[in-house]
Amino acid sequence: MKIATYNVNGVNGRLPVLLRWLNEAAPDVVCLQELKAPQENFPEKAILDAGYTALWHGQKSWNGVAILSRIGDIQEVRRALPGDPEDIHSRYIEALVGGITIGCLYLPNGNPAPGPKFDYKLRWFERLTLHAAALFATGAPVVLTGDYNVMPTELDVYKPERWVDDALFRPETRLAFKTLVEQGWTDAIRKLYPNEVIYTFWDYFRNAYSRNAGLRIDHFLLSPHVNDRLVAAGVDRHVRGWEKSSDHAPVWITLADK
Repeated sequence: MKIATYNVNGVNGRLPVLLRWLNEAAPDVVCLQELKAPQENFPEKAILDAGYTALWHGQKSWNGVAILSRIGDIQEVRRALPGDPEDIHSRYIEALVGGITIGCLYLPNGNPAPGPKFDYKLRWFERLTLHAAALFATGAPVVLTGDYNVMPTELDVYKPERWVDDALFRPETRLAFKTLVEQGWTDAIRKLYPNEVIYTFWDYFRNAYSRNAGLRIDHFLLSPHVNDRLVAAGVDRHVRGWEKSSDHAPVWITLADK
């Protein structure tokens, strides 16, 4: 089973890029973030024509997450992260696909930091950590994937000294990610490539992509039953170079059959 995550940065504006990549990469399950479309404007027909069923939680102009599948039904579990009923941001959706619980997430950016947006980011991280602990305790196969908006280590950021005050790299953010992982989750990319420079995001400014001045902020965290099946992982970096592409590239893992 091949599972991918992709922050599309606007599902309708980038639809040709998304469809081209789906046709080329043929992932079995896809988690999308930053749909930037209200619920009724999700391009369901185009996704169906590409061979995928979809579950999505949209939001006008901002946020939005979706799970696509070409291997069977998507059984919705929840479409909001527990812990704050007043949080109306469309940042989390969870479903059972192919026997695996998949949580698709778009963690807040948090800038400027310090400030209210950074406080919201840390609160959201706390809620995610609590929910992840509950999922982990079930012993079921679980994948938590998406745009975490955190570079866990200096290896994950080009010129880390320039990012010390950014919400994506502040000590509080990195500690929150470390605390989450230490519940027992496996960072799929780092399991297979512990020392390699791998990025998943390149800004549109200052020729960041051509200079490979990137960040690794899109992650796969795997519970033990999924980790045992991990055979490959990677980033479709070339997609970032396509015309009118997102500033993120798709990230994927491949799991052996049970």
